[in-house]
Amino acid sequence: MPDMPNLPPVVLWSIPAFVLLTVVELVSFRLRPDEDQQGYRAKDTATSLTMGAGSLLFDAGWRIPIVLVYSALYAVAPVHLPVTWWTLPPMLLAQDFCYYWQHRGHHVVRVLWACHVVHHSSRRYNLSTALRQPWTGATSWVFYVPMVLAGVHPAALAFCTSVSLVYQFWIHTERIDRLPAPLELVLNTPSHHRVHHASQGGYLDRNFGGILIVWDRLFHSFTPETVRPVYGLTKNLDSYNPLRVATHEYTAIARDLAAADTWRDRVRHLTRGPGWQPGPPTSPEGTTAC
Repeated sequence: MPDMPNLPPVVLWSIPAFVLLTVVELVSFRLRPDEDQQGYRAKDTATSLTMGAGSLLFDAGWRIPIVLVYSALYAVAPVHLPVTWWTLPPMLLAQDFCYYWQHRGHHVVRVLWACHVVHHSSRRYNLSTALRQPWTGATSWVFYVPMVLAGVHPAALAFCTSVSLVYQFWIHTERIDRLPAPLELVLNTPSHHRVHHASQGGYLDRNFGGILIVWDRLFHSFTPETVRPVYGLTKNLDSYNPLRVATHEYTAIARDLAAADTWRDRVRHLTRGPGWQPGPPTSPEGTTAC
């Protein structure tokens, strides 16, 4: 494989800004509280920070097999795209497109939701919520295989993914209402992402975009913010234990697999929506919080 392009570690560089902005937001709630906004709670924030720190450690381990697979695929790609100032923007656009489908898939396939549910497990919505990341993030790599096979260097893909992650930090806030209309039309904003984190029926499984909201508009998964969101899950987890937050949906899946009567139902427990149950459904599929 050609030499790895020299791209900055944007997530590591952004950590001081993450911390500073989180502190600023926390102080803003103390100085100008809003009874309609959830603000911060010590236990919830501590859990989010612990999940974020743990994800950095676990991701370092998951990265090894993923890089090996990507490297093998990149080696057989028919072309190898250069990493330059003029190729990075289309790579970022392609990554954002793949992220949309990765994110959407993690909401409608239960075994993938078991990973992503961690990010939605807080009943509060603030900048610390952005740091509440899963410890089993190895479920996302397959969605980016087309980019590697198209000749995008794995390091360039990692850079684009990092840029998306850094962008999405600031949209986890209630302190910003709406941006000017042209920006709301194109970009994923705090207003759009509040809808994504809400647990009301009309907001479930909506607004999957990373940097751009145009994919949701194109693929009919966009819903504007109208009523105030209620954050969390449709069945909330009453625990701040990071280990339980990281694994509770896997435990629920294991229980359902053990109780299933047929192998067909076992497969469906893994591949159908989070709300699926055998027999007449008691609630629509996809009613787990988004």
